[in-house]
Amino acid sequence: MSPAGRLPLRFSTQTLLLQLGVVLLVVLLSGAVHAWLTFERLGREAENQALTLARTVASDPSVRANVQAISRQAGTPPPAVLKAGPLMAVAEGARARTGALFVVITDETGLRLAHPDADRLGERVSTDPSEALAGHEVTTRNTGTLGPSAGAKVPVFAPGASGAGTGPGAGSGSVVGEVSVGYSTESIGQSLARDIVPIVLTAAGSLAAGVLASFLLRRRLQRLTLGLEPEEIGALVHDQVAVLEGVDEGVIGISADGRISVFNAAAQRLLGQPDLSGQLWQDAAVPAQLLALTLPDAREGEAVELVAGEQVLVASARKALHRSEDLGWVVMLRDRTELQHLTRQLDAVGTMSTALRAQRHEFANQLHTIAGFMSIGQHQQARAYLERLAATGPLKFPVDQAELLQDPYLQAFIGAKGVEADERGVSLRIGPETLVRGQVTEPQDVTTVLGNLIDNAVNAAVAGTAADRWVELELLDELADGGGTLHVVVADSGDGLPDGGNPEAVFAEGFTTATGHRGQGRAGGGQGLGLALARQLARRRGGDVTVLEAGNKGGPGAVFMATLPGTTTARKD
Repeated sequence: MSPAGRLPLRFSTQTLLLQLGVVLLVVLLSGAVHAWLTFERLGREAENQALTLARTVASDPSVRANVQAISRQAGTPPPAVLKAGPLMAVAEGARARTGALFVVITDETGLRLAHPDADRLGERVSTDPSEALAGHEVTTRNTGTLGPSAGAKVPVFAPGASGAGTGPGAGSGSVVGEVSVGYSTESIGQSLARDIVPIVLTAAGSLAAGVLASFLLRRRLQRLTLGLEPEEIGALVHDQVAVLEGVDEGVIGISADGRISVFNAAAQRLLGQPDLSGQLWQDAAVPAQLLALTLPDAREGEAVELVAGEQVLVASARKALHRSEDLGWVVMLRDRTELQHLTRQLDAVGTMSTALRAQRHEFANQLHTIAGFMSIGQHQQARAYLERLAATGPLKFPVDQAELLQDPYLQAFIGAKGVEADERGVSLRIGPETLVRGQVTEPQDVTTVLGNLIDNAVNAAVAGTAADRWVELELLDELADGGGTLHVVVADSGDGLPDGGNPEAVFAEGFTTATGHRGQGRAGGGQGLGLALARQLARRRGGDVTVLEAGNKGGPGAVFMATLPGTTTARKD
């Protein structure tokens, strides 16, 4: 607030007042210059008119003769004689005909022989007549006894003089007097007043046009700056740079005309794109899920998950409004890659916890059995029972041929998956070609890929039309120096890929089998990312996840294969 307690004028108001001041100043200066030029033109016209009348009177033979006659007399005739004389009649007649302020005739000494005011006859003129008496014609603007005037002085030559009627340059000896003619500057002012009306109207029109243009410019300025002051705009720019470049979330701004106005560094990093500012949003090289967020029928604020490169992103979009004005859209991107990895890790921990609880329960039952044999003295039966346990493992999961799994981690994890599958009416079995000689060194990556493939296969078996629901799993490790490769093949009894479609489509974001039909339905609530994540993880390790067979309706279903380099190593005995 200003020291006087008043709010400072807004920038747009200051700009408007400044523009109005400039327009008014320009109009006033232009009008003043135009009026001055008009005044000068009228003054020159009055001088030329006076010069013409003075020449006419000075060249009149009677005037020249009478002036010469008076000049030759000793002294000047009295005013009464001059008033009734012929010179007075000629001068007043010319003044009356032309509307001049005065027509004055003098002798060679500058004494008045004719004057509109008879009381001034015989007196010396109030303005210097020396140039005219020297034989020169001059135009003047001065103030005499009758007021301010614009006029001319012309010499009167003696009859028969060589310089008679020639104007400037005549010999001074032939000059017998001079004629002064003047037009009142008040009449010039009256003419100017008549001519100034168009000037005033033009100035008023220019001022009105300037005022209108200033108001329109002010409205446009307010619309472009959203009514913000320059200080506020500067602060917003600093804040925008600090916020947009200082946050880890990606921010994409789309203006009301559909162009990208903001594409911060985090968005470039998450989407693997350069700065796309200035491009049309619908033509930008971004995932289709992002474009769909800004469609007219899109639900504002709805979050979707997508995979971009090696990142798992959560995206949402909101309308940007300022005082009910639509400014476009703001799309937010959040990186959930680490969260997805943690979620998969927690799933693995949960699965292992379930397996361990089942194993503990089964182990307790087996110990009770051995204790029972020992308490009744059946030592041979106890020994045989222990031998069977050593051969088949301490835990009986509902997984066919589980004894082919020698790695304890794989045995526990797949056994737990077998429990889950059994609860859904699906038999999980290990294929006869399974051979794992080493041990798993990257359990988190193996859990992510293997768990996704088994889950998808179980979903497909549940949704399939085959009466016998099963999932078959084959694992083979390829040991090598520096880390072995684990090969995984998963088949199911489902109906295969929809209509034998493109196998690559199942790896797109949004593919899910959770809706009851493989490949149908849309991702929601985090579904539809499993296969995409599994392939992404495998490829990051130098492997891949592919579809070996698309499957048939009624079974057998699709067959997936995963290759995971660097996830196993030779067993240490």
